[in-house]
Amino acid sequence: MTKSKSFSINGQFYCANVNLTLFDVINYFSFNDSLLVLEYNNWICNKKKWKEIVIEDQDKIEIVTIVGGG
Repeated sequence: MTKSKSFSINGQFYCANVNLTLFDVINYFSFNDSLLVLEYNNWICNKKKWKEIVIEDQDKIEIVTIVGGG
C-alpha cells in the first residue's frame, strides 16, 4: 500500500494515494506540454525527465504557461 503524499502545484495543495510522475500531473490537468515551464522543488525541470520524476511527499511544483499576445 502506498502512503498518501501531499504536494503543491502553483500554491494549491493536493494529496495522492498512488505514485505519480510529473508527466502524469501535466496530463491530468490537461496542460499543453509544449507551452510550459515546470519548476520542481525550486529546480527548472527538463521535459525529458518528467516521466522519470516521481512526486514525493511535500514536493512543490510550479507550472508556468507561455501565452502569446498581440
